[in-house]
Amino acid sequence: MKSYNVNEEGYYGMFGGAYIPEILYNNVENLRKEYLSVLNDSSFKKEFDELLRDYVGRPTPLYLAKRLSARYGCKVYLKREDLNHTGAHKINNTVGQILLARRMGKTRIIAETGAGQHGVATATVCALMNMQCVVYMGATDTERQRLNVQKMEMLGATVIPVTSGNMTLKDATNEAIRDWCCNPFDTHYIIGSVVGPHPYPDMVARLQSVISKEIKKQLQEKEGRDYPDYLIACVGGGSNAAGTIYHYLNDLRVKIFLSEAAGKGIDTPFSAATIHLGKTGIIHGSKTLIMQTEDGQIEEPYSISAGLDYPGIGPMHANLAQTGRAETLAITDDEALEAAFELTKMEGIIPALESSHALAVLSKKQFQPEDVIVLCLSGRGDKDMETYLKEHRGKLKI
Repeated sequence: MKSYNVNEEGYYGMFGGAYIPEILYNNVENLRKEYLSVLNDSSFKKEFDELLRDYVGRPTPLYLAKRLSARYGCKVYLKREDLNHTGAHKINNTVGQILLARRMGKTRIIAETGAGQHGVATATVCALMNMQCVVYMGATDTERQRLNVQKMEMLGATVIPVTSGNMTLKDATNEAIRDWCCNPFDTHYIIGSVVGPHPYPDMVARLQSVISKEIKKQLQEKEGRDYPDYLIACVGGGSNAAGTIYHYLNDLRVKIFLSEAAGKGIDTPFSAATIHLGKTGIIHGSKTLIMQTEDGQIEEPYSISAGLDYPGIGPMHANLAQTGRAETLAITDDEALEAAFELTKMEGIIPALESSHALAVLSKKQFQPEDVIVLCLSGRGDKDMETYLKEHRGKLKI
């Protein structure tokens, strides 16, 4: 049977690998040699599980959204990652990676962030573990996500605004990699998504796989079977999606719908729909699909969502798209906003803009009354309130 997991060389089909400067070779190679033995170590698992339970607040609920279900004529369950400590799925990964970094003798942590949720999650675990923390964030994103910048600084992190490129997630990642090149011995780079050189895509997917592990158990209790008919999640780099689908990758009974940011439309210059628009190339140490010009220059992505405007995609998702295992839908800014307001009015839950792209899939597909859908609500909308108010002021009675 075909497997959609990573192989021993760090590839998902033709995508993945580790394309890195020589100065980082030892760091990445040491990580590759150690990550599986650490993640499978019983004392690591005990500490990780205890922190997820007592600090993060797991398991997160699997909530049957009754009004949304009636609206779309099926059973819609929301996996409530928005209820995690710090407000998103990102904390699952940062807890695991900082425990790993500590075991490898690292004393300084760096991270990149777009929407700020990964930055906040990294700053949070650094405060918890008393480690130095530096977060790189595009200057554009520091403006549109000011609340998260303030949180990171309150938690003791140094936030460095990046002014190159279009000053968003890609550029923040570039600067974090430069920092790591200059500080290869004491520093661990906590990458926030299933991107970067092997073993990061696999390591982050494994740490996020607690999501699908819980879904299996919760569905068994609620539906008498441990699998849904459909899984839905948004992808930028793709870590919440990777965690949602991890334990179902090779279960072909489960259909996978992923949503990426179409921005103002895939037929405009303002989009971040990498799977629809990308071509094979190398970005941030990984071979994957990338939005690029004919001569291989990275094109600047655009999305209303700071967490989805990345010009690449995790190699796992590139392979799932290429093989047809997952269907990817391009969701525009307007469609995401409409879905956000619909969930808010129908279920009393304000979603993150990233999650709203996943919610918009419901209106794009036809479902049967007996279909069970699990949608990953990857984050809450506190950080996006200014955008919601600005974009839809006329729809709100304020």
